[in-house]
Amino acid sequence: MGDFQRNVKKFSNFLLIVILFMTLFIFASNALLHKGIFESLLFALALAVGITPEVLPIIMTITLSNGALRMAKEKVVVKRLVAVEDFGNIDTLCCDKTGTLTEGEVSLSDNANLDGQNDEKLVLYGLLCNSASIAKGKKIFGNPIDKAIWQAAQSARLESEVKQHVLIDRNEFDFERKRMSVLVKKNNIKTLIAKGAPESIVKICGSATLQGKSKTLTPDLTLAIQKNIDEYESNGYRVIALADRCLEREKIEIADERGLNLLGFLLFLDPPKPNVKKSLKILQELGVKIKVISGDSPTITRKICKDVGLSIAEDRVVVGDELEHLDEAEFKEYAHTYDVFTRVNPEHKFRIVESLKREQHIVGFLGDGINDAPALKVADVGISVDSATGIAKETADIILLRKSLGVLAHGIIEGRKTFGNITKYILNTISANYGNMFTIAFSSLFLKFIPLLPSQILLNNFVSDVPLLTISTDNVDEELLKKPRRWSIKHIFQFMTYFGLISTFFDMVLILGLILVIKTGSGLFRTAWFVESVLSELLITFAIRTRKPFFRSRPSRWLIMTSVVAGVAAIAITFLVIGHNLFEFVRIPVSILMFIGGLLLAYFFTVELAKKHFFKKYEL
Repeated sequence: MGDFQRNVKKFSNFLLIVILFMTLFIFASNALLHKGIFESLLFALALAVGITPEVLPIIMTITLSNGALRMAKEKVVVKRLVAVEDFGNIDTLCCDKTGTLTEGEVSLSDNANLDGQNDEKLVLYGLLCNSASIAKGKKIFGNPIDKAIWQAAQSARLESEVKQHVLIDRNEFDFERKRMSVLVKKNNIKTLIAKGAPESIVKICGSATLQGKSKTLTPDLTLAIQKNIDEYESNGYRVIALADRCLEREKIEIADERGLNLLGFLLFLDPPKPNVKKSLKILQELGVKIKVISGDSPTITRKICKDVGLSIAEDRVVVGDELEHLDEAEFKEYAHTYDVFTRVNPEHKFRIVESLKREQHIVGFLGDGINDAPALKVADVGISVDSATGIAKETADIILLRKSLGVLAHGIIEGRKTFGNITKYILNTISANYGNMFTIAFSSLFLKFIPLLPSQILLNNFVSDVPLLTISTDNVDEELLKKPRRWSIKHIFQFMTYFGLISTFFDMVLILGLILVIKTGSGLFRTAWFVESVLSELLITFAIRTRKPFFRSRPSRWLIMTSVVAGVAAIAITFLVIGHNLFEFVRIPVSILMFIGGLLLAYFFTVELAKKHFFKKYEL
């Protein structure tokens, strides 16, 4: 369950408690005042319906759907509609280096034996110890490294020699070993070839070829080789090591990966994306923290982060092996403190994302491989790409048609617009409804008649809600897009109380004016209050939809048009025969309409002044 769904559940429980309390109070008080059991029950039930934001599910669906459509135009496909809002509220994005910070198009740039010289045998062994498959038309499928070896220019020259070898057996690559191995045969000579991360290959080697001779791999020699690897990586190369041994077997097991002879390295390049600095800056401005979780080496990951301008917390790159020895509390501290992790396995990714979620972060995880599936599943928003593996796309909530932080940033902005517009409806409805309904409940205690008929309450609710169906088209202030925001039941309650009481105050001014000064009958009283109630909710939308002064934030044309139509309809129905017959309205004198108009203007400008104080004191 994502953060959005959890908050909807909390909000629903909050509404249920308030509705039950007010409904029981109103029914009991009116029944005790001898206004009729049945009439009191109908009045209480109608009031409960009036309090309930019953179109909230519709407005949420419309707003989320419109957000998803706008995101699709930005090359972001939403698989799970409720993920739109969580996507906008992401405050931490976990992603790989490859394809996100870099081009993702790995190319075999060079090769070097342990003497620092080119050796085509290394490329040949890279072709033999390879999991890529070649379909008709020479289309290559497989992981980026294995594909890059086949796509290298020198590989074409070695195809005939590759065909002279027979593949007997293989140990597939896995993320624990970080290597793969094959058993091949040529001229009755069987050779075990291993290919993988340098530290993984060196660990299973007992010797190394230097100056054409095999030498024992001593600690000093290992240190010298590691310095060479560090130098390659500091120059931006991704290093893959190769080793072999003769092995007279028909089958091989992982246990056979020992006592090998280290031969040299294949050097790959994956340059940073040209626009990634700009995208990272946009994400930073949006309040999204980037955590790089990579399977690559610490040295090259550090270099790429430096090249793209991504800061490294405490200048510390955490290696997967360090995480293995941490207890739960220490792991949580690492996940929170550091932002670059290398040589990690799928379990590490899963635990990092899970730890961040427990710290109340809204976490997005961008991944495209089989090994990313657990982390994609546990993240608040799992994000994958169109070129990802099937299981990654199946697990993800969001699919990027182009793997780009820029595309992702645009999607986050659209998600925040969706969040902003849903919040507008909730704050508008909950403050207006509770203000009006509290007034009705309170006034019913001293009025000799029920202040609004059940049918009038329901019509009021319907007319005032219609314009809000267009809230998804409304503009959202740029200030509200600059950082992730979350629902807070506490702050919603504060808003409801603060602005609900303002609404109640002006409602009571209307009541006192109608009863004590104008001395209207029940029919005119109900009609005047109906008109004032509908118009006040429509008008106040334009004040509380923005934190700015209302004239500095432009509402959408649809919101303006539907509000005007609803306001005209609310007044018109009191003059029509259908309004008189179905809802028992009466014609309102011009003097009372002018009184209502003046009251509405006073209410609007009071809310304009009050919201400045409220938003300064309370953060929503």
